Amino acid sequence: MMWVSSVRMAADAYLVCLHHALTTEKEEVLGLLVGQYTEGTDGVKCDIYSAVTLRRSDKRKDRVEISPEMLIEAQQKAEQMSAACGQELNIVGWYHSHPHITVWPSDIDLQTQAGYQQMDNRFIGLIFSVYNEDKKTKVGTHQVTCFQAINQNPEGESPQYVRLAVPLQVTPQPKIHSNNQQALESLCSTLYEEQNEVLEASRQRSSQYPLAHLHNASVLVRSVCNLTSLVSGPLVATVESQLQHLQEQKHQLQHEASYLRQLLKDNNISTTAA
Repeated sequence: MMWVSSVRMAADAYLVCLHHALTTEKEEVLGLLVGQYTEGTDGVKCDIYSAVTLRRSDKRKDRVEISPEMLIEAQQKAEQMSAACGQELNIVGWYHSHPHITVWPSDIDLQTQAGYQQMDNRFIGLIFSVYNEDKKTKVGTHQVTCFQAINQNPEGESPQYVRLAVPLQVTPQPKIHSNNQQALESLCSTLYEEQNEVLEASRQRSSQYPLAHLHNASVLVRSVCNLTSLVSGPLVATVESQLQHLQEQKHQLQHEASYLRQLLKDNNISTTAA
């Protein structure tokens, strides 16, 4: 069996995962990672290019699950990315968040990871620990770890999985790739669909529990407001900042062009191409 020796992750894909993790501090969120493997003499290397955010099929505080339908949907997105960029891409791993708790994988995380590795032993996992605070500086911090699961018990005995640390390097990118831009833009709709599924289930029982349904509807409204504050607001601010930067660049280039035209005129140099 060949273990993954190192992982390189595009900075914009890292941004998607972190932004997704910060959308809620009460429950874990999850998604899948798109990239490719390269096998060499020093082991398997994994490159992550994009992240696919997913709806949660299990919204308990201490666990997340990926349904088969979500895996199929994510693989279809990977195939679309492959066609767009001209290289073969696949689902190479998954990520989930640990709000207010340590970055290390739980026993459930290790069992989940081991299950994925049964399908492909190169599959990797990322955990984003968010909403933590440095005790000395009182400054908010986040951590990320990359891991695989390895069974430390002999064959024939009940498996006991432990964490196998995988080195992770975040590589800078000149711009946000369109796939990751779309993932950021779809965060609101993904989280809204999760909340709306709960409301729809409540609506079916509204005649029996009208007050419970009214409460759930109010929770949905509050959640939408939180999404606007946590997701839409920062995205709009980022776009406005980029727009301002581009406008300043445009103004500077126009000023330089005006200066160069005047310089050519003063030196009696024609600007008309021969």
